[in-house]
Amino acid sequence: MEKDEWIVMIKKGDKESFRHFYNAYSESAIRIATAITRNREMAKDAVQETFIRVYRQIRSYNSKLPFDPWFYRILTNECLRLLKKESPLSKYEHPDLENNPALSEESFDHLSDLYAIIQSLDDAHRIPLILKYIKGFSEKEIAEILSLNQNTVKSRLFKGRKRLKEQLNPTGKEDSMQ
Repeated sequence: MEKDEWIVMIKKGDKESFRHFYNAYSESAIRIATAITRNREMAKDAVQETFIRVYRQIRSYNSKLPFDPWFYRILTNECLRLLKKESPLSKYEHPDLENNPALSEESFDHLSDLYAIIQSLDDAHRIPLILKYIKGFSEKEIAEILSLNQNTVKSRLFKGRKRLKEQLNPTGKEDSMQ
């Protein structure tokens, strides 16, 4: 059964289809939520709340539009809601995310330094980079997910890439091999 069929069946109240949907999406959702929140436990809470919201709001989903941006908008909003509730002191707690096997994805297999730098960016630049380069969303989809203007997303991606480049090459020297 495919995603579109699951959605139709979930709208009809089929719990088995929701279970298949959950199994298909939960691991990716936890990886993305962990990357956004920088906290595995908070990510699990965000994912749990996201799936509850999806189940309750699935009838409002317009099946003429792509499903993934709708789903990840709910997930991102839930992560941001939990981050806002977070105490000011906990912002300085950074678990060792790059060595967490649950986060391993092809794009980060051998790039723990890059992942650590991405995690050090502020939310305004880090979250669009995660949605673009880990999940593969277009700038338009990211704008929809984050409720931003598409030009704002482009600007944040540009500045985020610039900050990554600065941190990857702190001396500012170009590679002599180019």
